[in-house]
Amino acid sequence: MGVIDEVHGDLDADISLDEFRDAVEEKVEQMGGLADEETAAMLIAHELDEDEVNGVADIEPGMDEVKFIAKVTSVGDIRTFDRDGDDEDGRVLNVDVADETGSIRISLWDEQAEAAKEELEAGQVLRIKGRPKDGYNGTEVSVDQAEQDEDTKIDVQVQDTYSISDLSLGLSDVNLQGKLLDTSAVRTFDRDDGSEGQVANLTLGDETGRLRVTLWDDQANTAEEFSPGISVEVVDGYVRERNGSLELHVGNRGAVETIEADIDYVPESTPIADLQIGDTVDIAGVIRSADPKRTFDRDDGSEGQVKNVRVQDETGDIRVALWGEKADIELAPGDKAQFADVDVKDGWADDIEASAGWQSTISVLDSDSSTESTESSESSDSETTGLGAFGGDEDGSENGNDDSTDSASTSATNTNGTTDSTAGEQIEFTGTVVQDGNPVVLDDGEETVSVETTADVHLGQEVTARGELRDGTLDAEDVF
Repeated sequence: MGVIDEVHGDLDADISLDEFRDAVEEKVEQMGGLADEETAAMLIAHELDEDEVNGVADIEPGMDEVKFIAKVTSVGDIRTFDRDGDDEDGRVLNVDVADETGSIRISLWDEQAEAAKEELEAGQVLRIKGRPKDGYNGTEVSVDQAEQDEDTKIDVQVQDTYSISDLSLGLSDVNLQGKLLDTSAVRTFDRDDGSEGQVANLTLGDETGRLRVTLWDDQANTAEEFSPGISVEVVDGYVRERNGSLELHVGNRGAVETIEADIDYVPESTPIADLQIGDTVDIAGVIRSADPKRTFDRDDGSEGQVKNVRVQDETGDIRVALWGEKADIELAPGDKAQFADVDVKDGWADDIEASAGWQSTISVLDSDSSTESTESSESSDSETTGLGAFGGDEDGSENGNDDSTDSASTSATNTNGTTDSTAGEQIEFTGTVVQDGNPVVLDDGEETVSVETTADVHLGQEVTARGELRDGTLDAEDVF
């Protein structure tokens, strides 16, 4: 067997040996004797294999032809259409396929569509050759040839109903139920073709994890119809990747519907004491204090907003900055909340703080969610609100559990380090300003106190307030 025959035998291309020989001879002539038959044969083989892509994600409109292997995730119904100048109707069958890199829709036509409808089913692996084009939902491949490949294994799960942990890149027609944790406002954007689109986000949780859901166009308005805490089902979603994380997208074919189901979601959080600058983490705790929302001007002339809250768990506390629409979320001292996907950064006075931006999820949790049972006694209600929900004082006392208090702590610390809430008592309290304005709220890492003062202080500044404690508020005579 000659070298041309050997190279042709290794080809995975639809070309006869005679056609290959002719191509090799032409290549030798083109190169003016600079290449022998073996070199020319290898060059032709490389050119023929250029259509082979490494994965679905590599397929783009404008490619002349592509060859790839993918798993069938769903098979549609045959649609008929009128052909111009032809009395016979055309037929097309859309099939969604996927590999580990992504998913894509392929279209089979006429007799090929009829045969595929009878033979194809979800889970089969196909070897496909076709022509990429722009389709309604993105890139599609018009199939020239497709055949089943029983030897190749593709790690894409196909099932009727999914949990969050079951999802993998490339899945489509996904049905998934979850507890609604967060919603976003509807945003508009301009497409390349000049039309206007809409997009909004939901965050869902189930017993296996948490997931961002992106709603497009007509489905986007659904986000404003729902409130966190309910259970919903996503119908006919498709999985995409963004910033290294999987998301479930819902277009015009899909929907999000409310359901009557009790879906358990238990947040997994990093202890505040373990946080390090540069981390992106989930934290959960009780709100100790909440600043008023502030607006500011960005460099581009637009207006932004931010609100700072201080959150405590059993291991410590941290300031969390809520940016943009997150600043509109109502959080009050005593609320238990989870802050997911927040960035830990360097803050004031060598302290660290967390930043919650557009990618973050903020969920106000039920006070009973930290207990074993919702059928607790009246006394346990007070134990699951305020700082006591996360252990409170180390000695087990119930300081901080008084529901009648407002945005600050119920007590202050006097100069000898003991707690005293007696009205009229002269005390001195040193802490960091976690709320400016009126009143000022100081935090010493263990307790907070409201301070009535006209002194000019700023967030993050460490000050000492001296004065008379009246009804839980320090009436400061001096701030330094």
